[in-house]
Amino acid sequence: MTRRSQSSSRWLAEHFSDPFVKRAQAEGWRSRAVFKLEEADKKEHLLRRGHVVLDLGAAPGAWSQYARGKVGRQGKVIASDILPMDSLAGVDFIQGDFRDEQVFAQLLALAGERGVDVLLSDMAPNRSGMDVIDQPRAMYMAELALDMAGRVLKPGGGALIKVFQGAGFQELTLAARRQFKTVRYIKPAASRARSAEIYLLASGLRLV
Repeated sequence: MTRRSQSSSRWLAEHFSDPFVKRAQAEGWRSRAVFKLEEADKKEHLLRRGHVVLDLGAAPGAWSQYARGKVGRQGKVIASDILPMDSLAGVDFIQGDFRDEQVFAQLLALAGERGVDVLLSDMAPNRSGMDVIDQPRAMYMAELALDMAGRVLKPGGGALIKVFQGAGFQELTLAARRQFKTVRYIKPAASRARSAEIYLLASGLRLV
């Protein structure tokens, strides 16, 4: 039998004792990450009835699941990930890399003439444990999400994007402030204290 490393055993013990994990399971959410979006939404009123929402890196689907309930029948949730995701009622899912023009075209077609009101991104790379490798990968994903926001959001639209503090953080912030009228950062209670992750909350996409 393969023995688990001390770090993986510690993670498993922490995971299954995590109150957010227990709450997500009890309430039928797909992951504990839903409570990060829920907190941001309750504080900032990010998601509204009738909104069109694009959720990048959506699998396993907790953010799309929450967004679907918020936008109502008049709204639309479009989810995208390179990984597969089990279907969700009322959510349009496209599996593929949104940097691919064919995938991008499919996402735009789903948004239609209404355009996208809110872009969500909880994307993060698989961690190697080496900051010199992990931080550039994480910032690249945040940059991709920010660039995508500029391409698909309607004027005045908003975004919530996972960011990791470290190299490239200030440059990303400046880029966001050029695109949006309001930019700030939040760290939801469901984000583990030791994690460098925070969330860029941007609103009021500027007309170019």
